Amino acid sequence: MIKNTTTLFLLTVMLAGPFGLATAAEHAHGNKPEAKPYSYKTPKLNRAQIDALLAKPEELLIIDVRRPDEVSKIGSFPVYLSVQAKELEAALPSIPKERSIVTVSNHAGRAGAAADFLAEKGFKVVGAIGSQNYEEEGGKITKIVPPAPKAK
Repeated sequence: MIKNTTTLFLLTVMLAGPFGLATAAEHAHGNKPEAKPYSYKTPKLNRAQIDALLAKPEELLIIDVRRPDEVSKIGSFPVYLSVQAKELEAALPSIPKERSIVTVSNHAGRAGAAADFLAEKGFKVVGAIGSQNYEEEGGKITKIVPPAPKAK
């Protein structure tokens, strides 16, 4: 088993090539990897635009398309609907069409793709945002702390 694990690890490192090693080196030195340019039809919103939308919560629906571990580690907006990007199509019947929708991911990449998808399906999408971008602009996101496991 150890031999298989070692082989799998070495294969993973070899397949990652310079990309995986460069990213690890960047993180070791505190550098952030460059984000891909935003290339979606849906506008990428900034903090001021989100704050204006949050002022009317009864008209807004925030859909966070990240994995639960990302939401708990990084945080999100105080109230949101959590639907992972890969499950968005299955969730369409439960998403209200009368609300303005903002999609959220870490840096708006997945959020932009999800927003474009929802807009194509007839939803009233107003924009996409990255929770980390919002926080970098001075916005406050909520850190979600999972409850401690219950003792047996």
